[in-house]
Amino acid sequence: MKTVLIVEDDPINARVFSKILTKRGGLVVRHTENVDEVMEIARTGGADIILMDVSLSHSVFQGKPVDGIRITQMLKEDPQTAELPVVLVTAHAMEGDRENFLQQSGANGYISKPVVDHQQFVNQVVGLLQGEDASEVPQSS
Repeated sequence: MKTVLIVEDDPINARVFSKILTKRGGLVVRHTENVDEVMEIARTGGADIILMDVSLSHSVFQGKPVDGIRITQMLKEDPQTAELPVVLVTAHAMEGDRENFLQQSGANGYISKPVVDHQQFVNQVVGLLQGEDASEVPQSS
């Protein structure tokens, strides 16, 4: 069973994502917004993919507030976790944001909230788990 780690500060969103991914995707879901926990889970192989909320309002790392972009950068900079697929999830999807967020963070894909098409959401996550490029933007490595 593949495990999805949801990094999300809104418990309702976390529950909705969790339900969709377990029911439709048959995936195991973990949830935390604690940055140390995220890093620990990532380093110990406790997740196969991470869904990262971009605007985490409560997350702090080493005494400083961090957002999902920063946490993704940290994951991508660490050789131990660099290969772990990270999908940014955000409600702030203006034209051009997707490219900026992907470029800034090094994330593997991008999903905008609210998630309307549940099946497409599951397909995107499962696709990335299988090593497909799930974003609609060509990735430059």
